[in-house]
Amino acid sequence: MVPEVNKMTMQARLQQGVAEVTLALSHPMENGDRLDASAQRIAAHFIQWVQVSHNGQQVLEAQWGTGIASDPELVFYVANAKAGDTVSVQWHDNKGYSGHHAMTL
Repeated sequence: MVPEVNKMTMQARLQQGVAEVTLALSHPMENGDRLDASAQRIAAHFIQWVQVSHNGQQVLEAQWGTGIASDPELVFYVANAKAGDTVSVQWHDNKGYSGHHAMTL
């Protein structure tokens, strides 16, 4: 069964050349320490890397681990932004799943 890990939403608010972007990811972010109902260990499954670009130029890179909660939300700011610019996000996890999303401000 393939988990539902590629749902992503982005919202942005542009004010005086700065975009406040909220990214919401649907991901289990399992740390590998929990047990299921039959006392079997749930395998680790977490996002390892997130990258954000503004008009093709990288502006943020994050390396995540097992300490991030499920369905994480990330808020970040992009300077020198204007209407019509593109903000894109890509990520990958420890099981080989990945996702990407782009929006126009």
